[in-house]
Amino acid sequence: MSVLTWIAGSSLLAWAWLLLGHGFFWRTDVRLPDRAEPNAWPAVAVIIPARNEAEVLPSSLPSVLAQVYPGRAEVFLVDDGSTDGTGEVARALAVAHGGLPLTVASPGPPPPGWTGKLWAVRHGVALSGDRMDAEFLLLTDADIAHGPESLRELVASAGGFDLVSQMARLRVVTGWERLIVPAFVYFFAQLYPFRWIGGAGRTAAAAGGCVLVRRAAVERAGLPEAIRHAVIDDVALARAVKSGGGRIWLGLADRVDSVRPYPGLMELWRMVSRSAYAQLRHNPLVLAGTVMGLWLVYLVPPFAAVGGAMTGAWWVSGLWAAGGGGWGGGGGGGGLGAAAWGVMAATYAPMLRHYGQRLWLAPLLPFTAALYLVMTIDSAVQHYRGQGAAWKGRTYARPDASG
Repeated sequence: MSVLTWIAGSSLLAWAWLLLGHGFFWRTDVRLPDRAEPNAWPAVAVIIPARNEAEVLPSSLPSVLAQVYPGRAEVFLVDDGSTDGTGEVARALAVAHGGLPLTVASPGPPPPGWTGKLWAVRHGVALSGDRMDAEFLLLTDADIAHGPESLRELVASAGGFDLVSQMARLRVVTGWERLIVPAFVYFFAQLYPFRWIGGAGRTAAAAGGCVLVRRAAVERAGLPEAIRHAVIDDVALARAVKSGGGRIWLGLADRVDSVRPYPGLMELWRMVSRSAYAQLRHNPLVLAGTVMGLWLVYLVPPFAAVGGAMTGAWWVSGLWAAGGGGWGGGGGGGGLGAAAWGVMAATYAPMLRHYGQRLWLAPLLPFTAALYLVMTIDSAVQHYRGQGAAWKGRTYARPDASG
């Protein structure tokens, strides 16, 4: 049996486990839990951290202000040191559109040890606490547009949960967005299977664009102070709530959409690379394991399949032929690689359908995975150059440098 056959077979076994034993991560039917409307609707404070978002606010903020909610709800937009008139645009939109009461405030620059977003969230939590007795906080980003019933549905779905989060539907318009964006959500679900997040195990994650959380859970976990340096703040928030005994839930959204465009490869590259190495806990051993894992799971199948086809050693029956070993012996790698590639494409198809994309993109997932692999390596390179997670004019170089 050849080395290539062993490697291709290992890849196929990995895909068999991912298909059946990894929380059915590839399914896209995880939607809001059953909704039971409360007798009395609790008050909700909607907190929007915003930095240089004047361009996208006209497409998102009116939808938040227009929420149809039976209880009390107010919106607190925290201007995180914007230089493009974000606060003024927000106030003008509130005057023009009306709807929920809007408060615009600015906490000043973040102190050492804080990311700008979490410093803004802290200010929003404190400000809303002074203004209203809200049982829930809705943390949503400035580029997120909500359907008119979004808040009502979130609160009705909270039930016995302390945190309910929806993965907003990202924009998919350009060719690069079609190639990379559905895969971004697919890889996220593979890393954090949604069905496991809602269970009693340790898996925890949230999607920062839409997080409804009980204020009591925030206070119990000491948030956001406890995660003040976190670049991937949504996952850190969910972990803190779950570690504190809270129940959490994450699923895909139908009426929560990101309006932020990523038209070209470079914009998408920055979106991924700014936090990819932080996702790996800035650990070079984890990085090495991730690179090897991506290579085995996503790149081996097409190389084995194409290589087998080119050499004529295609079918698994060739496993026992010419059993000389080494790279030249045996020929089953092609068939095994093709099978693994087929399973891979089949698991990706539901996410493509969720985003309304053509299924012929599914076999291209290895190419997209190769891009993500290079983006992840680039993220590590930037980290060790001291440039870290750069976003909106700020750079968070190293966790140990923030105190």
